[in-house]
Amino acid sequence: MKTAIVFLADGFEECEALLVVDLLRRAGVQTIMASVMGRLEVPSSRRILIKADVLAEDVDYSSADMIVLPGGRVGTENLRKSEVVRSQCLEFAKEGKYLAAICAAPSILAELGILDGTRTTCHPDYEERMQGAILTGKSVSVDDKVITGQGLGAGFPFAFELVNALAGQYKVDIIKKAICYKGSF
Repeated sequence: MKTAIVFLADGFEECEALLVVDLLRRAGVQTIMASVMGRLEVPSSRRILIKADVLAEDVDYSSADMIVLPGGRVGTENLRKSEVVRSQCLEFAKEGKYLAAICAAPSILAELGILDGTRTTCHPDYEERMQGAILTGKSVSVDDKVITGQGLGAGFPFAFELVNALAGQYKVDIIKKAICYKGSF
């Protein structure tokens, strides 16, 4: 079974995180919400208290296939401060595993040098922080094992790209039908 780790930090954009968790779980992907805050309860950007599955420091990353970084200004700054986030993103990049980030969060990957020469996108307010990346301006960009999204408005297409990467287009099509999704992808 494929496994995705979705990191949660105080101030994360709840829709960007939870939509990903929902659709990946519908696709049969083991999806672990991992708190980087040293506690399981994590307040979102809109002060919705979410209980993570596990603390980030307790996850076995060796068998995971993907890391997902949800955005949110405050959430991204808190993810940026996490040694677990930084070290695991670098390790996943080194091992050729999937890295996904949306909104402000791709700036973390850029700071780590992971996006050098990679076609990517992010929230327009964070484009100046994307040194080394090739900005596409698209809603969602996929470059090999790096998947990035602009922001909440790209939530469904971003999440569907993650499902496609880990479970295939067939699962994307099944989920779209089940949830009555009529948008383009």
